[in-house]
Amino acid sequence: MTSRVRTAADRDAFAAETAPFRRELLAHCYRMVGSAHDAEDLVQETYLRAWRHYDGFDGRASIRTWLYTIATNVCLSAVRPRPIRVLPSGLGGPCEDPDRIPTPVASGEVSWLEPLPDRWLTPDVDDPAAVVIARESVRLALIASLQRLPARQRAILLLREVLAFSASDTADILDTTVAAVKSGLQRARAKLDESSPEPAGLLEPADERARALLDGYIAAFEHADAALLEQVLRADATLEATPFREWRAGRTLCIQLLAAFVFGAPGQWRLLPTTANGRPAAAVYRRHSGGELRANGIVVLAATDTGVARVIAFENPTLVPIFGFPPVLTD
Repeated sequence: MTSRVRTAADRDAFAAETAPFRRELLAHCYRMVGSAHDAEDLVQETYLRAWRHYDGFDGRASIRTWLYTIATNVCLSAVRPRPIRVLPSGLGGPCEDPDRIPTPVASGEVSWLEPLPDRWLTPDVDDPAAVVIARESVRLALIASLQRLPARQRAILLLREVLAFSASDTADILDTTVAAVKSGLQRARAKLDESSPEPAGLLEPADERARALLDGYIAAFEHADAALLEQVLRADATLEATPFREWRAGRTLCIQLLAAFVFGAPGQWRLLPTTANGRPAAAVYRRHSGGELRANGIVVLAATDTGVARVIAFENPTLVPIFGFPPVLTD
């Protein structure tokens, strides 16, 4: 039997039914794999498979459940042969030597977690509560913890507790039993409970206090001003940056590191505000010898009502364009 030839009407019907779910599928794939780049590729593969099998969609499940079945199994296949993605703090304790020069981890030795642009995440609804819930489900501490779960446990927890699928629907998506889903969820919850809690008093990116802290951090960097940075960071602040294994704990050590090895002269850096993983963030540019400002990466702040508690810098120029910024700035 030969497949029916697809028509323009088929493509239009497919797009009309499936396009509304692309953004939430991007977030789901990101939660599964910890990489914005990979999430894009996996959603593309999900839609290719869905289009390929659209003729066979019989409507017994909703189109949303059908797409999540495809996306989840695409992710499970993708993560099976890969090392888990981590942050520097997931590799060991903080470095306490203020004179130690940060050295990058050898290429291919570690698979690093990546940030997610909030513009990929915000629900297409005028519902502030839904926006907050969506942001909390991709906070970096949670994504880092999720990566340490076995992949199927990770999928079970996300399907049940983030996406609110029933145990029965989750079992169907994963081609397993309801008992296995309940057992996997229990084990996943227990493992997550072992993770370190996030700082208290975290602020939403739109909060005026969060914006002020981000502005202060940007000004400190652009002016190479350690005194200004001291006003922004909490005493117990931590600082980590991929692709470096060493990270710092405590405001004094964080500032010593930046002042000694990062700041350079005023004007060396340019930071443009954005949001990532439900937190205030900035696209980072570094001035090169020719004078042009080239993309360096993304920095994400955990802003609290008592100052910035955590700074995570992702030194990867390819991240900047997915946040909607150009690879090179002109003054």
